Amino acid sequence: MSVASQRLMENVTYEDLYKRWEQGNWSAYEIDFSADVAGWAGLSDIQRRSAMWIYSMFFYGEDRVADTLAPYVTAAPTEEQSYFLATQQVDEVRHSLFFHRFFKEVIGVGGTSIEDTLASTLPQLNWGYRGVFDRLDRMAVELTKDTSLPKYAQAITLYHLIVEGSLAQPGQHFIEDFFASQDTMPGFSAGMGNVSRDEQRHIGFGVKVLSELLAPEHPAGEECRAAVVELLKEVLAYTPAVFRPPNLDRAYTECYGFTMEDIYAFGLRLVRQRWRTIGFPVEEMPPGVFPFDPAKSEEQLAAEQVRMMLGGILGPADGSVTPSTDPELMRLYFEMTARVADPAAANGKPLVYQWNFSDAEPWHLVVENGSARAEPGVATNPAVRIEATWADWLASTKPDAKPLKMVLNRKIRPRGSIRELARLRKVFAS
Repeated sequence: MSVASQRLMENVTYEDLYKRWEQGNWSAYEIDFSADVAGWAGLSDIQRRSAMWIYSMFFYGEDRVADTLAPYVTAAPTEEQSYFLATQQVDEVRHSLFFHRFFKEVIGVGGTSIEDTLASTLPQLNWGYRGVFDRLDRMAVELTKDTSLPKYAQAITLYHLIVEGSLAQPGQHFIEDFFASQDTMPGFSAGMGNVSRDEQRHIGFGVKVLSELLAPEHPAGEECRAAVVELLKEVLAYTPAVFRPPNLDRAYTECYGFTMEDIYAFGLRLVRQRWRTIGFPVEEMPPGVFPFDPAKSEEQLAAEQVRMMLGGILGPADGSVTPSTDPELMRLYFEMTARVADPAAANGKPLVYQWNFSDAEPWHLVVENGSARAEPGVATNPAVRIEATWADWLASTKPDAKPLKMVLNRKIRPRGSIRELARLRKVFAS
């Protein structure tokens, strides 16, 4: 951790965070939505559909984090952390009630119970979103059984850094900006301002906890870092797809004055800043955690991620989009694959892996001299050849895929010695 980051974290105490909670208390039932009904009616059709999509993710997310936070309170290693987490659970319940009222009183959907209103959000939740929040549910169960510091570090990473810091905050940022400038839904704007301040406090807590647990001098620091890396590798494949709009329709964000690239760039900037503050910059993490070029700006990376999303390369393999075989998109994908590879697993021996697609141009990967590079075309004497369709190969790499089943069904056909196939698994262990 840099000296500046260390001083920043030392200057923020858990007592400070608790005091901010007391000073910032607000009531979900005192928000006045009377003017918002007309503001909602004044939105265009695409703006209302977009709002239903975005707000459904917020509402469902607030409910899930409220329901899964109790094990964190118990697992916290200090009373100060436990007390703060108890205030956070109150915050999440208040956020859920705020959205419940907004859905009923302004949008006009839902029922008499919170469960009825939540049911209206379910059709809006996509593959990426469900992947992240399903993992949050499982994490709560795991933390109940395992209250060790490495598991706690994983849980804080998932809850505070990914769900709140990387997913919720970018959406809040652009929504708040739009309605603040339009002044058409003052009740919603006031409530979202309160939610945003709460989330900032929660994220600050998560950054402080991880800056302590992941510090090299911490007795469990190495174990906690390894546990966080494991969690990040598992979950981050879902996160770009959280902001995948229905039917890949750009109008879902552009009707509010911002692009998909704006959301992605803002989120990437937050990710880089926070892990740097924690003392574990993304550039220092093992291969496969954040597989993007550290030399590129957030705007460049965002543009590439959106292109791969719209091209069906990132996101679910549900057949809704035929993956593009555009050479530039394939280049982006295989460059990302090269960054995932771990050259150390090659044990100093040059390796070449070949992909032959029946419906796209071939590519190969060269691992040598402590690095990996991707190149188009056919290589001579590769250690392993992989034959498949482009769509089937992409499907086999998704976090919810069953690659062994795809091999048995001959959708993926690897060719090579048993030894080289085993080494391939080590090179791409992430």
